[in-house]
Amino acid sequence: MTPEFVVGFARQAIEMALLISLPMLGVGLLVGLTVSILQAATQIQEMTLTFIPKILSIFVALLVSFPWIMDKMITYTRDLFMNLPNYVR
Repeated sequence: MTPEFVVGFARQAIEMALLISLPMLGVGLLVGLTVSILQAATQIQEMTLTFIPKILSIFVALLVSFPWIMDKMITYTRDLFMNLPNYVR
């Protein structure tokens, strides 16, 4: 294994992790921003007001995007195992 291969392999793994976490992070960002604007407009400074909607929306985003996430993970793992003999050389 060359150093370039190891760096490329790690880069691909990090890109996959970021790609599959993107739907939940994006929804959490949008809900957090919306709740923060609502709090600033109404001057309600309750901490649980931001916490509960974020958790619920991230959970819903996970449920909605779960088939896509599993497809990406299965494809990545299948490619990893199929190319394992090439990696060992």
